[in-house]
Amino acid sequence: MDRDLSKTVKKACVTGGAGFIGSQVVRNLLARDIDVVVIDNLSVGRRENVPAAATLVEADILDSAVMDDIAGCDAVFHLAARVAIRSSFEFVVEDTTANVVGTANVLRGATRADSRVRKFILASSMAVYADSPQPTPISEDYTLQPVSPYGVSKLAAEMLVRQMCDQSGIDSAVLRLFNTYGRGQALSPYVGVATIFANAMREGRAPSIFGDGEQRRDFIHVEDVAQGFINAMLHPTEGKVFNIGSGQALTVNQVYSAIAQALNFDQPPVYAEAVPGELRNSIADNSRARQTIEFNPKHVFADTIAGVLEGVGGS
Repeated sequence: MDRDLSKTVKKACVTGGAGFIGSQVVRNLLARDIDVVVIDNLSVGRRENVPAAATLVEADILDSAVMDDIAGCDAVFHLAARVAIRSSFEFVVEDTTANVVGTANVLRGATRADSRVRKFILASSMAVYADSPQPTPISEDYTLQPVSPYGVSKLAAEMLVRQMCDQSGIDSAVLRLFNTYGRGQALSPYVGVATIFANAMREGRAPSIFGDGEQRRDFIHVEDVAQGFINAMLHPTEGKVFNIGSGQALTVNQVYSAIAQALNFDQPPVYAEAVPGELRNSIADNSRARQTIEFNPKHVFADTIAGVLEGVGGS
């Protein structure tokens, strides 16, 4: 099978395409004159996030009725998922159903006999890795030992993608996303620390930091993440896994200080007990993505956070 899709993808499906990252992927696809079908149940995503040029199918990925929409596309970007590490202990059944069974259903549509799908790209997570004892970048070969049910569900989804796409001759890629930030991120008590901090500060409240705040994270701008998905479509990936991160470490305390400075907020954070399931150190070695799919993140957190915060607050 010809796996060079750079000029042959005419139609793409984006599950979760009304969400924070998915909608940016949709815009990038449309900019390449690719027809886009968005499948989203709008439980988190918003209708207004979907560009008018895209076709929105309001449906759940567990619904077998979406099979035709998936099978009729040249490429599938699977981003629909329940995304929350802390809450995944409480909602383990719901998360596993959406992230594992949902992925299996999307794959069933992509691999059926009359499908035209030739590329399948999964949004996975840094949560599949074991904790790192040192604040150094980890490669895709680092120990896979999730410390949360969410991480377990994403690792299972990865394995399904690899097995089913290999068997069906579909070129696949798994993108393990690190801490994504940017304008338009929905407020949630579980994900998007920059958005959580900024909203609290705008309301005059000191945000909580769980643990001592010295845990280190890799913050990657949503536009760089979306470009990673496009690049994974354009290059042969042969089932490989890619870290999508900046490769740079920031402590949560540093993130707090940067946002507080940008918003002229002068209160210290409220430190709370550390919660289970969160990694101490999570920093991407992105060299494989740089070499294989020409991933080249352009945004630096310190230089872009002020611009991001212009769009935060009140929603």
